[in-house]
Amino acid sequence: MMGWRRRLAAGALFLLTLAATPVLADDRALSELLAPLCAGASAERVAAVDRLLDAVETGAAEPAWALRALEAVGGRRLVCAEGGVFITSGTGVIDAVTSAPGLADAVKAQGAFVDLRLRPYLDMGSAVLRLLASPGGPASGAALGELQKRAKIVPPGLIERAAAEPANAALAPGLRDVMAVAALNDPDPALRIAAIGRLAEAPSERNRTLLRDLSGDAALTSDPVVAAALADGITRIERWLTLGQVAASVYSGLSYASILFVAALGLAVIFGLMGVINLAQGELIMIGAYATFLVQEALKSVLPGLVDYYLLLAIPFAFAASGAVGIAMEVTVIRHLYRRPLMTLLATWAISLLLINLVRVTFGTQNLQFNVPPFLNGGTHVFADFIVTWNRLFAIGFALAVLAAALVVLRRTSLGMYIRAVTENRDMAGCVGVSARRIDLTAFGIGSGLAGVAGLALSPIYTVNPAMGVNFIVDAFMVVVLGGVGSIAGTAAAALGVGMINVTIEPMFGAVAAKVIVLLLIIVFIQFRPEGLFAVKGRR
Repeated sequence: MMGWRRRLAAGALFLLTLAATPVLADDRALSELLAPLCAGASAERVAAVDRLLDAVETGAAEPAWALRALEAVGGRRLVCAEGGVFITSGTGVIDAVTSAPGLADAVKAQGAFVDLRLRPYLDMGSAVLRLLASPGGPASGAALGELQKRAKIVPPGLIERAAAEPANAALAPGLRDVMAVAALNDPDPALRIAAIGRLAEAPSERNRTLLRDLSGDAALTSDPVVAAALADGITRIERWLTLGQVAASVYSGLSYASILFVAALGLAVIFGLMGVINLAQGELIMIGAYATFLVQEALKSVLPGLVDYYLLLAIPFAFAASGAVGIAMEVTVIRHLYRRPLMTLLATWAISLLLINLVRVTFGTQNLQFNVPPFLNGGTHVFADFIVTWNRLFAIGFALAVLAAALVVLRRTSLGMYIRAVTENRDMAGCVGVSARRIDLTAFGIGSGLAGVAGLALSPIYTVNPAMGVNFIVDAFMVVVLGGVGSIAGTAAAALGVGMINVTIEPMFGAVAAKVIVLLLIIVFIQFRPEGLFAVKGRR
């Protein structure tokens, strides 16, 4: 009986030894992979990084384990001591292979210095391993950006494996572009041609530069088929880049025109109806921006959950604040100066100075800090280098909404009919029972309120301070005069024209010269058509 038990124990011990032998062998192999990373020449450590990535590609090492090792090398926390390779931290030491507690003496050691030759390989390796260890994780976007910078040294097999991960689906096009860049220097001409075609399908300034650099390499372009593919790819990219630049200019012009239109619309109503040159219109824009700021601060204190929507919630407050100031101006000052344009000009200029200094005393002279709502951050890539940014799209959409609301009020309501009647023939409108004084007051309030709404639209994209309105008053008057005094459609058309001309000229001559050229063009146009683009109907 005892012999049987002895034989059973010996057999069990043999099986355990047999099972443990591969584990020990695997641990030894992994330790040998990491040992060259502890110290040595840069070339040896770079080769060790490549071998570690090869081990991950063949399945000999796990991505998470290899990522931990490379991050330890980058932080100088991977040390080799008697008994193995260890990772140090503020809390202790662990074995780099088994994660078991390590030697206490290793805490005092420090990993080798990471020089400029090794750093790109560490960053590249960490990025690709991060996409494999935690696909779709919060650091995936940054990892893709790092791989795009190091595309010439990436391992194509691991990149292809990362692109195949379902969680990395959003990054897959970018990862395939990285693979294409890596294949540009492949000795196989077929792979180079396929990579050139892939880059040509994703036109960008970066890809054009890559292909141009490749076209200058006589060794790589000695094959006529490769050279022809390169020339065709560069031509296709340049064509799309030109279209992208045109689209970006049009988009920028539309957003600038939207800002001009919203800023000039209130002035068009006031100037067109009453002929009052309101030099305080810019300060009414400023009041709307400050009202928006107060709404933002109030929401932070009372309803912080709604602070992301402060721009939408502040619309009635900005309109009411500027409208109330405008009504007070009309009742106390402007009403007594009708038909005296010079006095009105001086009075509104004095009011503008009063408002600027009142705001300076109340809020200070510093620029206000606005939170950019999440729905205005970022944008979407359309094609080539053309990106639709949400803040510019908001400005365009907001201007269209204001235009639609103004047209509905002026064309579809009795108030709009009275305003149009007084604008076309004030005396005749009075004869049929329209109170011109009341319409003047209402229109001045609406025009001032529209200026406040313009300030709201400008607040997240423009510098808000007490003097901000001064920069808009000249542009607003240019748009109103060019479009036709009192014409909403003319104001929109003039703003669009001025915006498009400005963004076309500015890259060539600069912002100041562009503004001067636009002003000269408007002066020349007014010489031939003094009534503007759209003249308001009137009795002649």
